[in-house]
Amino acid sequence: MKLPRLTPTAHGRRRTTARLAVAALVAAGAAALPLPAAQAAGSVVKVEGSQGAWSLTVDGSPYTVKGLTWGPDVADAGKYMPDVKSMGVNTIRTWGTDATTEPLLDSAAENGIKVVAGFWLQPGGGPGSGGCVDYLTDTDYKNDMLAEFPKWVDAYKDHPGVLMWNVGNESVLGLQNCYSGDVLEQQRDAYTTFVNDITKKIHEVDPDHPVTSTDAWTGAWPYYKKNAPDLDLYAVNSYDAVCDIKQTWEEGGFDKPYIVTEGGPAGEWEVPDDANGIPDEPTDVAKAEGYGKAWQCVTDHTGVALGATLFHYGTEYDFGGVWFNLLPADQKRLSYYAVKEAYGADTSGDNTPPVITDLTVDNDSAVQAGKPFTVKASISDPDGDALTNEVLLNSKYVDENEQLVDAEFTDNGDGTFEVTAPDRLGLWKVYIKSSDGNGNVGIETKSFRVIAPEVSGTNVAEGKEATASTFQPDSTGCPCPAGNAVDGSFDTRWASDWEDQQWLRVDLGEKTAFDHVQLAWEAAYAKGYTLETSDDGENWTTLETVTDGNGGIDDIDITGEARYVRVSATERGTPWGYSLYEFGVYRS
Repeated sequence: MKLPRLTPTAHGRRRTTARLAVAALVAAGAAALPLPAAQAAGSVVKVEGSQGAWSLTVDGSPYTVKGLTWGPDVADAGKYMPDVKSMGVNTIRTWGTDATTEPLLDSAAENGIKVVAGFWLQPGGGPGSGGCVDYLTDTDYKNDMLAEFPKWVDAYKDHPGVLMWNVGNESVLGLQNCYSGDVLEQQRDAYTTFVNDITKKIHEVDPDHPVTSTDAWTGAWPYYKKNAPDLDLYAVNSYDAVCDIKQTWEEGGFDKPYIVTEGGPAGEWEVPDDANGIPDEPTDVAKAEGYGKAWQCVTDHTGVALGATLFHYGTEYDFGGVWFNLLPADQKRLSYYAVKEAYGADTSGDNTPPVITDLTVDNDSAVQAGKPFTVKASISDPDGDALTNEVLLNSKYVDENEQLVDAEFTDNGDGTFEVTAPDRLGLWKVYIKSSDGNGNVGIETKSFRVIAPEVSGTNVAEGKEATASTFQPDSTGCPCPAGNAVDGSFDTRWASDWEDQQWLRVDLGEKTAFDHVQLAWEAAYAKGYTLETSDDGENWTTLETVTDGNGGIDDIDITGEARYVRVSATERGTPWGYSLYEFGVYRS
């Protein structure tokens, strides 16, 4: 069965920090790290039962995986593990296992928690997860992993913190970033065959812990069914579609149980787009409901679904962290308490987070760069706590930066906020964050489109002839000739070669007076440039010199009268060249 092509560019963003760290360890030669000291005898974990009536047992007692994926640094395991335990969690999942894993296993065991210990195989689930391995011919890589993984299994097999071993993460999906067509099918068969080879090696070293392998959806399971019969159980990452697993398992005729190794609310790759054309992030309330729904659907598949490690016990406070983390910046959200309730822990005495609803952005499709705009929301706290509100911005859909930055804003005290827009064009997200002073937070977000500020008067450069020192004919989103900068559209751009000394000029057709210039930079901006005029296109007069440009929109009140106007760039602000959406020359 062929796996449908999914969307890894979004899907793979969920756990970038974890997976890249693991990939880096493998690339750096983690095999050279010293083995840990021997541990006390661990548990005997088995998958028992028969078709449709399976169970997981630990030392002979039934064990349902009530888990979370693990995000904090291993060094902070002692800080966070007691909190994980208080949520009713009995299992955490990792993506990599090596010499640095021992303190995490120790802390888990001290708190009665077990670990689904992962091993990373390239390419993983999305771009940046690792190089493209040829599983048909790359014997060196396969031999290295066949030696590496069992070594750490042998080191930790007797540790009481180990629940099972998990080989790979979403690579049946990720291989589509490397191959296509019949070759992709051959690689998927070869990859899952290799997973089976590793599974057999692990079983030889450790017969007392099951082995599984995670992929992105049940469409990958036919490959495992065909090529990896030695797996003890399957594993799947599934979010909004988690409730469909039962049906697809039944229709696929599979003969092994499974666990859900990532799950929760709908992800960026699953939700519909908002009015601005970007994924419409669920509210805090909807995310909390998503965790409850996921757990309910897992437990409804009795005798087959053996539990879940929901995503994600993480503390990052960035784009992905706000979407999925239960405690960004160590503050607990509604989703944190939803998981705690789902796993049967006592929540009766908990102080709970603020709730933000009805978040809107005025004129969200046309917010002028650098100008104030209004954000409205209804903010309340179930416990009546005094709240502190913040406003933050994110430019992921502008430049792929996932960090949140503080916005300039005024809280009017009535649920409205006057926020200063960024001066870079494109689709942004604004976040309202409300903290209750008791370690809880509510966060909501909406998108808005930043456009160039209005300029009074007539753009005398629009539609005129433009020339440039260079232009990019065939890079991403190009050709990008000089004329794109004077076509009146912010959807096109001029882009130069990647060198400092570049220029763009517009021929106004005749000597023309003007009093304002607006430069709308794309990401590749000029730190240093001059604005110049000429009557003959050969002899130039400098009207303005800029040495501290920072991109975005440059609005310059400048008086001139000439036929030609030129921006002459002297210093790049990025490693790329220069790129202008629009070069506007205005006359009042």
